[in-house]
Amino acid sequence: MPVIESNELTKTYGRLPAINNLSFNIKENKITGLIGRNGAGKTTLLKTIAGFLKPTSGKIKVFSENPFNSLKVSANLIFIDDNMNLALPSLLRLVDILESAGRFYPNWDRELATRLFDYFDFDPRQRHRSLSKGMRSTFNMIIGLSARCALTILDEPTTGMDAAVRKDFYKALLKDYIAYPRTIIVSSHLLSEIEDVLEDILLLKDGEKCVHLPVSELKELAVGLRGRVNIINELARGRQVYYSETFGKDSIYIVVKNEFTEAALQSARLAGVEITPVAVDDLSVYLTARSKGGIDNVFKRN
Repeated sequence: MPVIESNELTKTYGRLPAINNLSFNIKENKITGLIGRNGAGKTTLLKTIAGFLKPTSGKIKVFSENPFNSLKVSANLIFIDDNMNLALPSLLRLVDILESAGRFYPNWDRELATRLFDYFDFDPRQRHRSLSKGMRSTFNMIIGLSARCALTILDEPTTGMDAAVRKDFYKALLKDYIAYPRTIIVSSHLLSEIEDVLEDILLLKDGEKCVHLPVSELKELAVGLRGRVNIINELARGRQVYYSETFGKDSIYIVVKNEFTEAALQSARLAGVEITPVAVDDLSVYLTARSKGGIDNVFKRN
């Protein structure tokens, strides 16, 4: 049974669709990366899943229920984002916030929260509003992990963190997930940093589903080909090209859907074609681009 079921989900603001006819399922005990450019609809989708927003049309079910005003969803879900400071009492000290969270979340791990709190060197007397942006994100992460909710939503959780803290965060996330599996959705622009943590990727483009695949399948979706224009064009004939870039007068690089047989790839190598894998981070950029040539097209003259 999927934890999240979305069927032709649409959410508009005025006449502009933030989410457009979006259908997908997310199964239990998976870490899914929600990836997309700014304005792709990631936060709107997450807030709709959490029951903060009502869909304009279509259906969304979480734990088999409409999440909007659902006690079952609220009791089994935590939503971590950069705006938590607006929801947390400004007069409470950090240690008081952790104590309150322990009373609210039935699966709260007080020992984990305390160890993470000490590891990241927080002062118990500090107040949430006095923290720097990076420290605030780190404290929010402690709540998100220690709550151990059946559905944990992390919307850009590492905002403001430095590189070392981001690494620690993702290590902690993976270790705790392995020990206590649950459904986790992580929205992030830094796909290269979280690729090894994710099992599935849901890629959005302009509010629509671009791909929803296991990371292992996305890694094999495309292949990079570089060589003479006439040879590459022949190889690309009838195939889906995700990206192309020319070099000089007679050389071109393309990223194309990988539907080649091993014999075809070997033949291409013998013809002088350089064949390379495509990083998942790069492929996500190509899939969500509005043109296949990127910024280079801006500087082309007819």
